[in-house]
Amino acid sequence: MMEEPPIRVLVVDDHPIVINGLTQVIEGGGKGRIIVSGTAANGLEAIDAVKRDRPDVVLMDIDMPKLDGIEATRRIMQMSDPPEVIVITALDHDDQSLRAGAAGASGFLLKSEDPQRLAAAIEDVFRGNGALSPRIAKQMLISLGRASANSAVREARQLCAQLTEREQDVAGLVAEGLGNREIGERLFLSESTVKTHLSGIQQKFGVDNRVLVAVTFTLARLA
Repeated sequence: MMEEPPIRVLVVDDHPIVINGLTQVIEGGGKGRIIVSGTAANGLEAIDAVKRDRPDVVLMDIDMPKLDGIEATRRIMQMSDPPEVIVITALDHDDQSLRAGAAGASGFLLKSEDPQRLAAAIEDVFRGNGALSPRIAKQMLISLGRASANSAVREARQLCAQLTEREQDVAGLVAEGLGNREIGERLFLSESTVKTHLSGIQQKFGVDNRVLVAVTFTLARLA
């Protein structure tokens, strides 16, 4: 049986020290399963690097000169056969996770994540599972509680009403920031079954990534 090739990651950040640190964290935590295939210092360079090198996953900073990470993510996701994008930041601003999800990011993490958590998140998004920091999930609940409109809450509740009981369970754990493996362990389900439920949830919600599932479910649970 042939060994799978390593996951190729593009690291995007405007600080060389951060790039070097993330490279060590990713490759150390990935234990040979992940390599950093390139770097970029801003969103425009990231777009060029994706076109040139075709990485599997992009680790995208948000606050950068010339073009920020959210807009760069949006443009990358408009390409044919785009890579998965994880937006990563040192700050947990209220609306960044929401904007990242709307731009098409498959994950949103903090730079302070445990190295093993970061490597696992890269593998998760590469396999189509998505990744959301538990701390970001909690912050999203606070943000939505302050800013959501009644109409958005009503719409989210109508969408959640379409879910089966098991889909409700899965969506709730996604909103807590758990990965597919963790959800499976919590609900005594296989990862493939969790992925099937998540696919059904996304279809019913009319969204295509994990962050927006968490947003919709969180909105529906607001008082």
